[in-house]
Amino acid sequence: MSERKVLNKYYPPDFDPSKIPKLKLPKDRQYVVRLMAPFNMRCKTCGEYIYKGKKFNARKETVQNESYLGLPIFRFYIKCTRCLAEITFKTDPENTDYAMEHGATRNFQAEKLLEEEEERLQKEREDEEMNNPMKVLENRTKDSKLEMEVLENLQELKELNQRQAHVDFESMLQQYKDLEERQREQEAEEDESEMKAMLEEAQGRRLLEDSDSDEDQPQGPAKSVLKSKPTDILQEDSAPQAKKLKVEAWEKSIGKLSGKVSLSGLVTTKRKPDTSVANGVGTQNVPLGTGSKSQSASESARNLSLPAGSGSGPGSSSLSLLGAYSDSEDSCSD
Repeated sequence: MSERKVLNKYYPPDFDPSKIPKLKLPKDRQYVVRLMAPFNMRCKTCGEYIYKGKKFNARKETVQNESYLGLPIFRFYIKCTRCLAEITFKTDPENTDYAMEHGATRNFQAEKLLEEEEERLQKEREDEEMNNPMKVLENRTKDSKLEMEVLENLQELKELNQRQAHVDFESMLQQYKDLEERQREQEAEEDESEMKAMLEEAQGRRLLEDSDSDEDQPQGPAKSVLKSKPTDILQEDSAPQAKKLKVEAWEKSIGKLSGKVSLSGLVTTKRKPDTSVANGVGTQNVPLGTGSKSQSASESARNLSLPAGSGSGPGSSSLSLLGAYSDSEDSCSD
């Protein structure tokens, strides 16, 4: 492989390097280089913004009669991306930066301006201290106070950091978990107690119902004893309940009437029917086979039309006659 790469050249024995002609190039010659914009800038011609890092095909040249500690300074030429106006800037080895020269203005130089302001204030302070010894004493006292405040702030920060360092987050989380478990256990116990109370209430209700049913059971055989014979049903009163209620209401309002004793004088023997003329029409004879019930009913109706002083028997009244009339209806309906 070494034969393919020829690193040595053949120099004839009569070779004289001084006879080689030298190229005479101008000192301010320019080279085309590819570079990026070193800072944000704005074109003065059209106002276009050119941001840091944008690539350009620039021309480079060496600045004549300018150097910094033997280091040459280079100038670059670029064109605006919108109006193609020429923009130039050069290197600044003193501040390790680039300096805008022509065609645009540099933006966002806050840091550089701050540094320049600090340097200016420092220079002014040094000049004052050189001419005024009292100013030196004042500046020292101010510096000492500032150092004390800074130390106090640092001490407070250290204490805060120590407090935060002593906090054990795992123990805090464990305490929180224990508290949650206790609350859950308490809730479970309360639920169990409520369930037990509900079960006891349900059992008490069942016992009461069972005792009531036990008390009601002995009454059944008594009824069956009363109706031991099948024919007893035929001997019971078959009157409707409405009639019984009517009689009870009558007895409560007026009193119980003994119809059989008081109305015994109303029953009379059978007589021959009298003929009378009413409204020009003669009445027919009553048939003989009607019985005493119809006679008593007609007699009671006749007595109702009489005044209170006149009666068919001694001790008779309108209320007694009305009671007898109702009893006669009941006996007829039976």
